[in-house]
Amino acid sequence: MSINKVILIGNVGREPQVRYFDTGNAVASFTLATTERGYTMQNGTTIPDRTEWHNIVFWGKIAETVEKYVHKGDRIYVEGKLRYRSYDDQNGIHRTVCEVYADTLELLPRPAAGERTQDVPVDENLTADDLK
Repeated sequence: MSINKVILIGNVGREPQVRYFDTGNAVASFTLATTERGYTMQNGTTIPDRTEWHNIVFWGKIAETVEKYVHKGDRIYVEGKLRYRSYDDQNGIHRTVCEVYADTLELLPRPAAGERTQDVPVDENLTADDLK
């Protein structure tokens, strides 16, 4: 047995791009930023914030929902699986992209003005219902 599951909570980095195919199917894609907060060690060494950027892809009806309700800066919860794809760019250079093919989306409340967001603690038993 194998498992390919990703759970992310972060901020949408750019407005979602939504495309419709001739079949009527929609695909939405955008970037999501997740940040580990920095800290200062006891010896005075400062470890800065570390932000990772993730490529998120939604298909079908949920992509249409993304188009209506998800915007740059929104804080969201996403579940999905990792997918890798390769292509040759305009200069003929071979590129590989890692994307999260997401199947679950939850909009999270925005923090009040000036309030720093609290990262959700790592908890193996954490479920989507815990984030509501």
